[in-house]
Amino acid sequence: MSVNSTQIIERELEQLRQLASNMVASVDILSRIVDKLLECFKKNGKLLCAGNGGSAAQAMHFAEELLGKFRDKRPPLAAISLASDGPTLSCIANDFGFEEIFSRQIEALGYPEDLLILFSTSGNSRNLIKAAQSAKHRGMFSIAFLGKGGGELCRQVDMSWIVPSENPSRIQEMHCWAVHALLEIIEAWKNSA
Repeated sequence: MSVNSTQIIERELEQLRQLASNMVASVDILSRIVDKLLECFKKNGKLLCAGNGGSAAQAMHFAEELLGKFRDKRPPLAAISLASDGPTLSCIANDFGFEEIFSRQIEALGYPEDLLILFSTSGNSRNLIKAAQSAKHRGMFSIAFLGKGGGELCRQVDMSWIVPSENPSRIQEMHCWAVHALLEIIEAWKNSA
């Protein structure tokens, strides 16, 4: 069996192109999300973010770009990926269950001036749903980057940006694009301050 790599690449690009054109209508939601991020940083709050699997990598990427830099040198911004600390995750999972790995961290680290951002392709991960509930209990504003209609998590957060796709690859690609757009705006704001 022979594989036509050009055909596969062209198909993947076409799917991404179509999805990106469908996302134009959601630009206003991203603008509101960046407003919430800037409000958080102006109040000296911090960003807490989380996800599972590839979405955990997205959460880590967002946090590290805020702590370090995206394109331009600027002062660091307070951001923590709750998915990054293996010993903490395994301790909480072992002692309290996998559903608690993010909510326990939010109970310890989250304050009303902070912001929670969750990444999920399905929106149905119990640990992320519990994280959103913990954030609400702590008085934090919560945002989710989702796909597949948003799942249960969409109903638990204050704001969501939903990629209208069932394909986890396309959803994660759009989440990555959105994070890079947000970083571009945040960096421009921080450098103009």
